[in-house]
Amino acid sequence: MRQRLAALAPVSLEIVDESHIHAGHAGARNGGGHFVLRIVSAQFSGKNTMARHRMIYSALGEMMKREIHALNIQAKTPDEI
Repeated sequence: MRQRLAALAPVSLEIVDESHIHAGHAGARNGGGHFVLRIVSAQFSGKNTMARHRMIYSALGEMMKREIHALNIQAKTPDEI
C-alpha cells in the first residue's frame, strides 16, 4: 500500500491493519484486509472528500479488489492538520 500511495506524495502516511478485529467476517475469510488509512498530501488541496477517496482508490488500483476488503480513509491537506 505504501508503495502505491507514494504516487500521492504524502507528507504523512499511517496504515493501521485492523484485520484481526474482523476475524470471521466475510471479507476476512476471502483474504481481504481491514485497514485504517490516515494520509496527508498537498495533492488533496481544493478537492472534496469524494475526489480525495477516488485519488486513493486509483492509486491502490487492483489492491481494492483483492488485498483490501475495507478501508477507513482519513485524507487531509497539510493545512488541515
